[in-house]
Formats: sequence, C-alpha cells, structure tokens
Amino acid sequence: MNLQSIFLAIISLVIISCNAATKNAPTSTPNAELEKKEIASIQVTQNENVSYDIPEVIERIEKTEEEWKQELDDNEFYILRKQGTERAFTGDLLNEKREGVFVCRACQLPLFSSDTKFKSGTGWPSFYEPIVPEVIEEEVDNSYGMNRVEVHCFRCGGHMGHVFNDGPAPTGLRYCINAASLDFVEKKEQP
Repeated sequence: MNLQSIFLAIISLVIISCNAATKNAPTSTPNAELEKKEIASIQVTQNENVSYDIPEVIERIEKTEEEWKQELDDNEFYILRKQGTERAFTGDLLNEKREGVFVCRACQLPLFSSDTKFKSGTGWPSFYEPIVPEVIEEEVDNSYGMNRVEVHCFRCGGHMGHVFNDGPAPTGLRYCINAASLDFVEKKEQP
C-alpha cells in the first residue's frame, strides 16, 4: 500500500465513525414532550442551611434564538444555547466557597447547592448531585468521538455541562458544569 492509499483509508474510517456517532445521537431530550415537571421530593431533599425557592411545578420556558441572544452575553449564549464549553480554570465560580445556591444563569432555576460542590481538579465547578433530580435533564452526547452524558436545565433547556461516574460519595457522580451557565446566590442569614 502506498502512502496515499493509507491516508484515504484513514479518512474513510474517520468519516464512517463520525456518521455512526451522528446516527446514534438523540434528536431531542428525553423530557422534550413534557411541558412541566412536578417536584414531589422537595421537602425531603431541601437543605435546611441554605434558603432557596424551587417551584412545586417547573414549567418550560420557550424563547427564540434572537430572544436568548438579547438576554445572554456572547459567551453565555455560546455555552447555554450552542452547547459550548468554557476553557478549564477560567470560570468565575470555580473557587466559590460561600454557602448558597447555584442557579441557571438563563432562567434562575436553582440547580446545585454549595453543600454538594467539591474540588475535582478538572477546572470546572463540580457537584455530586443536583438540588433535586427534577431540575436537571440528561441527554446522551456522542460528539467529538466521545460517549458522554450532557446536562441541561429542565426549565429553559440551557446546556450546563456533563455528568460523569467518577465523583465522590454518596452518589459517585461528578456534574462538571460550566461556570458561565451558572449564577451564585449566597445564603441569606436567618433573623
């Protein structure tokens, strides 16, 4: 085989792999047909040390791409609406250590408590579980030749990051989240 034949064989394999990954990728999120989600477990999982409001019924927010562009800066739009990723170790919430709640930057739905945040060393804020499972939806992500699970805000569908099975106890999960997709609400002192 000459060098040109080897090169063409490699290119063919790459194209076949990309096509296979695209065919296996879901076309919509598992909960796309749902317009709202009821939260049954809120009293069980709510942390008494941090004050936050989670609606008992989460209704989806639908906006046009143009509306999102007007509400989000370029980086937030790229991450939340185009499934982008910020560079590691650049997010403003990576080293956030105060008590509070991390909310979706696009719709302000509470997603993660500071009690579940841990230092993963990956360069992105990491959590071992969401505040309640209903605030997050997951989707298989086979992009770039990897098999991952993408994490979205249930209410607005904003891309948060990915979840991996290499986190600490008690869940063993690592929600690796873009800081640009989050806002932080500090714990309110009780009177």
